[in-house]
Amino acid sequence: MRTNTHLAVKDFLMSSGGSSASLLIFLLPVLLIGYMIFGQRRRQREVQSLQSSLAVGDEICTTSGMFGTVTRIDGSVVDLEIAAGVTIRVDRRAIGSKVSPIAAPLDDAEARADAPDASDSTE
Repeated sequence: MRTNTHLAVKDFLMSSGGSSASLLIFLLPVLLIGYMIFGQRRRQREVQSLQSSLAVGDEICTTSGMFGTVTRIDGSVVDLEIAAGVTIRVDRRAIGSKVSPIAAPLDDAEARADAPDASDSTE
């Protein structure tokens, strides 16, 4: 059983010489726009789930590139400690991603212990 839509497509193809190139010219932009819309929706869902899963103590990065630790959550406002004793307030929507905690830097004694010994090299 053929529908009116099927006949309209058939008429469109026949009027353009029956070439599938005209169908490609029509379908490629539609597929591209659909791909962009679905990709954006997926990313938006990921960001919403990240922002709703924030907890005190999380290491985060804001959308402007500030790194900090969540110290308090008050509705849509999050307090971040960006340095020892320095706390800023940001909107929850400004949180871009969670990051893994940064390892503590080595002190001089540990760095010397890990460095290769110059007397061990053979030249």
